[in-house]
Amino acid sequence: MINHMGRLLLILLIAAAGTGWAAKTEKTLHLELSSAETGFDPVMTSDLNTASIEQQLFESLLTYDYLARPARLIPRLAEAMPVVQDQGRTWTFRLKHGVYFAPDPVFKGVKREVVAQDVVYTLERFMDPRNRSPYKFLVEGKIVGLDELALAARRTGHFDYDARIAGLEVVDRYTLRVRLKTTDYNFAHAMAQPMYGIVAREVIEAYAGDTAAHPVGTGPYRLARWIRSSRIVLERNPNYRLELWDFDPGSDPDSQRIAAVMRGKPIPQIDRIDIQVIEEPQSAWLSFGKGELDLLGLSGQFAPLALRGEHLNQDLAARGIRLDRISDPSIAYYFINQQDPVLGGLSPEKIALRRAIFMVQNDEEMIRVIHKGQAVRNAYPIPAGVAGADPDYRSLLDYNPLEANHLLDRMGFARDAEGYRRMPDGSPLVIRYTSSLSSQDRELDEMMKKSLDRLSIRFVSEKLKFPEIIRAERQCRVQIRLSGWIADYPDGDNFMQLWYGPHTHENNASCYQDPNWDHLYEKTLTLPDSPERNALYHQLARLLELNGVTKVSTSHIRNVLSQPWVLGYKAHPILPSVWSYLDIDTARAPRE
Repeated sequence: MINHMGRLLLILLIAAAGTGWAAKTEKTLHLELSSAETGFDPVMTSDLNTASIEQQLFESLLTYDYLARPARLIPRLAEAMPVVQDQGRTWTFRLKHGVYFAPDPVFKGVKREVVAQDVVYTLERFMDPRNRSPYKFLVEGKIVGLDELALAARRTGHFDYDARIAGLEVVDRYTLRVRLKTTDYNFAHAMAQPMYGIVAREVIEAYAGDTAAHPVGTGPYRLARWIRSSRIVLERNPNYRLELWDFDPGSDPDSQRIAAVMRGKPIPQIDRIDIQVIEEPQSAWLSFGKGELDLLGLSGQFAPLALRGEHLNQDLAARGIRLDRISDPSIAYYFINQQDPVLGGLSPEKIALRRAIFMVQNDEEMIRVIHKGQAVRNAYPIPAGVAGADPDYRSLLDYNPLEANHLLDRMGFARDAEGYRRMPDGSPLVIRYTSSLSSQDRELDEMMKKSLDRLSIRFVSEKLKFPEIIRAERQCRVQIRLSGWIADYPDGDNFMQLWYGPHTHENNASCYQDPNWDHLYEKTLTLPDSPERNALYHQLARLLELNGVTKVSTSHIRNVLSQPWVLGYKAHPILPSVWSYLDIDTARAPRE
């Protein structure tokens, strides 16, 4: 029974709710992407920007602790870390109870709980040949019976999702036992990837042919609005379970400051995430300066305006803006399409041409001119902070225009009447360099032209939007490009797999297929991080250089600026996005 005062209070609360007096202020996080997304079906994703959004829409079995350094795996959809048996060949995952997919018309108004069979279906999709998944390498050749099912699908054109797979055993509604063919020391990292976010079969089948536009996951957010290559709006998932912010800051003072503000808060705190595609760094810089963006990944060209050495300049610091600065576990690398009719092939003259092109790329000039000092020289395919890295590796393809020209002279690349080199058979030699549409990419075009001028080789620029570049790479249509890769997990395999022959049309943009290289790489898959594996990695790196496949150039230094009203931000070396762990101080933030 409600007493008189209680009844009066209830009446006041109802009235307040009706007038909006008691309604909380909606919190919106304003962000930018430097290149366009490619659609939101995780099985088809390969780029970091799209993965950062999918990190919020979908949930994988595991993830990484927000504050732990070095990066440490923790459960996400799993209720605990998996039970690992049989020397790493048997993994048992137990799912949390009461985890529901975001609402969607496919579910006809019924809350749809995630079960172990959904994990099986999600893993199967990566091996369906129709999907051509860039991330199938994380399960390919590993799970007992799964490769055989994929092989049958290639023969028949139909992947049987109802077939029993010995390596994917549904023990009960919430328990999945995975049996691997051999020991895999990175399988837990595979199950932490945002691309391995769990999906529902009925959703994928209902939106067949348009799954990229209908992401339905269990993450803290769902897709509210999508204007392709322009704007993405996420909103709270009303079915998201109660999860409290509870990360151990350790002894790091900055992490301790964050934990003091955020610990115990429900995840997420922010209601909407409004993301704009802003390809021009100047536009993003100006928007952040006006308070229209809450976080900004600082591009190299604006580093001199924002930084004094490794620290924020006084003007920005006085405004309460904060700087997060880390050396990314990433590589920037030039690749040449090994199937290109002009540059491809393993004849001595083609190998010489590719090596000469790499030898006129001035990495120090790249760091100085393009990155404005916000990168470091790195010649090895595995960057610092990743198992297998070798900071003492010395490249065979260091900057040496004189030797590069001598190499072309010896191999018969004579000059024509205008002074440009021809192929040894007398046919024209023109190099087509592919890049995106931003002002920084135009600077990269100029640097590539300058590099090829050192060899007297004609240069042509091909300009494409980022999603078009990804499609062209998978079709082996890009001739030469400066690309990048950041660690999905902190192990060298995540980088070396970029040149594995079977990954052509997926994430082997070089379209490199060499049985000798593939054989050595396959040996590494059975080894833990060890001197033996590192020796094989050295052989693989040398073969890439000797065959003129790739040249590793730099590793990026990431500088992220956050507005004073953003609470809880800390750059993470592995997670593509951490937005659900943040909050907004509405008293300090500009009003919408």
